[in-house]
Amino acid sequence: MTTRIHRTELAARIAADIPEGSYVNLGIGAPTLVANYLPADQEIILHTENGLLGMGEAPPEERVDPDLINAGKQPVTALPGAAYFHHADSFAMMRGGHLDVCVLGAFQVAQNGDLANWSTGGADAIPAVGGAMDLAIGAKSVYVMTDLLTKQGESKLVRACTYPLTGVGCVTRVYTDHAVFDVTSDGFRVRELFGDNTIEELASLTGLDLKEA
Repeated sequence: MTTRIHRTELAARIAADIPEGSYVNLGIGAPTLVANYLPADQEIILHTENGLLGMGEAPPEERVDPDLINAGKQPVTALPGAAYFHHADSFAMMRGGHLDVCVLGAFQVAQNGDLANWSTGGADAIPAVGGAMDLAIGAKSVYVMTDLLTKQGESKLVRACTYPLTGVGCVTRVYTDHAVFDVTSDGFRVRELFGDNTIEELASLTGLDLKEA
C-alpha cells in the first residue's frame, strides 16, 4: 500500500520551493492553498489574473470586500503596496514572461512537459481555457499540483496527453500526493518520494519508465 500525503502538506511542500522575491500566480482550486504556507519572513508577491499584484491571504468573514476577489471569485486581501490594473495589463504580465512561478492543477501531464488542465473534451467540460494557457507559456517555471491518480485509478502522468492541451513542453515540475517529479529531456525523474513509496511502485502505477532525479 503506497502512502499519500494530504493536499495541505503538498501545498506546504510547494511553498518551500518558491524562491524569495518571486512573482507568483496560483491557479484556481488546490493551488490557492500554497498561499497559506509561504514563509512570513520572505517577500513573495502574488499575482491574480483579474488585475491585482500583491494579493494577501483570505479575509475573515467580517472583513470580506465583495469587490476584492481573485480569478476564482474567492475573497482576498491586498497587502500594503499592492497594485490594481486592467485585465489586459495583467495578461501582458503573464504572456510577457514577468511571472517567475505559476502553480496549476492538471488533468494530465505528459513526460515531455505537455500540460492538459482545462478540459476533458466531455460534453459537460469547461467551455474555455481562461488564463491557463497564458500562464503555462508565460511563467518562467510551471509547477503542477495534482493527485497522481484519478478517482478511477488512472495515472495523470502519461506518455502523451489525450485531453486538449493547455501548453506544449511547458511544465517544470509536478507535485503529487505520492512524489515530486521533475520534467527532463529523458522524461519524468523522481525528485522526492513521500512515505513508503518507491520508484518501482510509482512506475507500476503510472506505466512509465521512471528514474531518480
